Amino acid sequence: MSFKAILIEEFEKRVFEESYERIYRCFQLLDDHELWKSPNSAIPSVGNLVLHLCGNARQWILAGIGDHVDNRNREQEFVPHHNIKKSDLVFLLENLRMNLKETLRNMPEYKLTSDCCIQGFEVSGFSIIVHVLEHFSYHTGQITTLTKLLKNQQTGYYVAFDLNRLNKLN
Repeated sequence: MSFKAILIEEFEKRVFEESYERIYRCFQLLDDHELWKSPNSAIPSVGNLVLHLCGNARQWILAGIGDHVDNRNREQEFVPHHNIKKSDLVFLLENLRMNLKETLRNMPEYKLTSDCCIQGFEVSGFSIIVHVLEHFSYHTGQITTLTKLLKNQQTGYYVAFDLNRLNKLN
């Protein structure tokens, strides 16, 4: 398997199988009104964090690696949009998933080491992919914390796993 294939497989696992599933679990626990609640003005709501994740991934991967136009309005990602429902956010995330998969799978191998400028940063295609992966992880943790604060309950991400089991390679 090529390095590109390994990287994309890991990206899809971490973003789509882990972060997306955790975000969707939080959606199950929250109602549409709670999506836009925040403890204070310095902390973005769950809805705003999802809009921010979508804007970031579109800018960094779809425009940075792909041929999409960068029309991101970052400031709007942090304005509460009470008219946007969970179903709308799911639609945005699923559309993003489809576009990210297509862009990454069709990416020429040389793009991994080619540099481009995003938000004033000179970055390689490899760095772009790592950035979006870690950005999803970071904000998914915030979404989880906000959900726990709003609902005063666990998310149950690992209910089916024994996380105290010791692993041995040999």
